[in-house]
Amino acid sequence: MKNNRISTNARILLVACGLALAAVLFTPMWRIELNAPQYPEGLNLLIYADRLAGNVDIINGLNHYIGMKTLHTGDFIEFTLLPFIIGFFALAFITTGILGKRKWMNLLLILFICFGITAMIDFWRWEYNYGHNLDPNAAIIVPGMAYQPPLIGFKQLLNFGAYSVPDTGGWIFVGVGLVLLLMVIWEWWRNRKNAKARSLVTKTVALALLLSLNSCTPKPEPIATGKDNCSFCKMTISDGRFSCEFVTKKGKPYKFDDTHCLLAFLNTKFIEQKDIHSYYFADFNAPSNLLPSGKALLYQSTCFKGPMNGNLVAFSDAEGMKKTTTACNGSQVNWEQIKP
Repeated sequence: MKNNRISTNARILLVACGLALAAVLFTPMWRIELNAPQYPEGLNLLIYADRLAGNVDIINGLNHYIGMKTLHTGDFIEFTLLPFIIGFFALAFITTGILGKRKWMNLLLILFICFGITAMIDFWRWEYNYGHNLDPNAAIIVPGMAYQPPLIGFKQLLNFGAYSVPDTGGWIFVGVGLVLLLMVIWEWWRNRKNAKARSLVTKTVALALLLSLNSCTPKPEPIATGKDNCSFCKMTISDGRFSCEFVTKKGKPYKFDDTHCLLAFLNTKFIEQKDIHSYYFADFNAPSNLLPSGKALLYQSTCFKGPMNGNLVAFSDAEGMKKTTTACNGSQVNWEQIKP
């Protein structure tokens, strides 16, 4: 019977998680942001447990032109069921914390994971139906085009950039799930005397946390020469040696055919510096290799002429830069001093 009891700390955390889940009923769980030049402030669709909020009317007006159904809270049975499901889990967490039964906590984890998977599948199905079932008599029809927003992350839909991310309530759900998972692992580990088992659990948790942190870090997207368009001049990127890119903190990449376009785009202030996560430059001697600005050796000279007259190129090492620039009259520069 002793092994079926959980620690006092775990019981307190379970009760705290239950109270946190109750707060989800009053905060948005998910948000879909739409950004376009004609809407510099952006449009937001906020999804609560029991309703839609944000710029619903404006988004419905835009969707009408492309044949998408209008969005109404009453059309979704989920908004009727979800408050009761959240209430059930809040009560289950608190009850499990008060009673302190280990097997109840394990069962709670299984139910919580199943609910999370089911909810994401249902959300994807909802997005798919609204993005694909279009009115054939719509004012704007692009053959083969669908308007399904991303399940999570960024996707370009015509001239709109769509971001789909958890909001306050969604992050509470994620946090509660992680706490519950770690408590189950910890309680199992605490009751085990096998040192090898403890080592395996420790490594598994560390690896899971490392992968989780790594997956949340914005990363550059490979630049496809002859296919991708420059985010400033809109021309096809033709010479990968001069190409460059930056990635926003939300993970959206902006690609450029050379640094002339990159600097011109930054000067428009369409994207603020505070919203940019990192810059990348193609290695002049190996264009498929994107170098972070902190590691790239940048060289500026009239010897180099990019597609839009940019004269700044990048190298991965000093030896490669020296061999390529021997006959050039130029100098090595620092990106932090050049960018606006």
